[in-house]
Amino acid sequence: MGFKHTGVFPEQAVNWDFAADTIRSAKRPVKILNLFAYTGAATLACLRAGASVTHVDASKGMVQWAKENASLSGLADKPVRWLVDDCVKFVQREQRRGNRYDGIIMDPPSYGRGPGGEVWQLEEQLFHLVELCVPILSDNALFFILNSYTTGLSPSVMEYLLGVMLEKRFGGHTSGSEIGLHVTESGLTLPCGSTAIWQGRSAFEGIH
Repeated sequence: MGFKHTGVFPEQAVNWDFAADTIRSAKRPVKILNLFAYTGAATLACLRAGASVTHVDASKGMVQWAKENASLSGLADKPVRWLVDDCVKFVQREQRRGNRYDGIIMDPPSYGRGPGGEVWQLEEQLFHLVELCVPILSDNALFFILNSYTTGLSPSVMEYLLGVMLEKRFGGHTSGSEIGLHVTESGLTLPCGSTAIWQGRSAFEGIH
């Protein structure tokens, strides 16, 4: 695209595999919420694994791109809701509706501006954003995946945030790590961002 995006972040493949494996291992109907869902790679991974997915992004163009990706991947008939919406306002409405999800994937932008010109900075908003999502996790939730490309947010900070928010209420286990791309020529890994994952008790025990 004109701003250098290719529409996919391949370093996220490790998270797509984790989500898909966890969904398959659950052996039950699973509902996933994908926030700031962009062009839908995580959505497609979850759909292919058998989950129903609610895909939310504020950009109409990106949601349309995700729909096209689903069709090209043979997943157009899978149970998915494509929503063009503000992620914060959507989660607040889901709280009021009493809707619950077995897994949440969140990949918020580092910086942006809202429709009223308000400034969005992830470091200032992240705690509140995760806090809003806690009430819409189901009692037997499987996972919460949090991604960041913000240099000021280390994997440890993100791990502590999810651990404090989720482990006391749900139990389970939280981990944080860098994600990157393997460089074939040198054998090194190009750092690309950070991820923190909370696994619910049943998911963690099932995998380990």
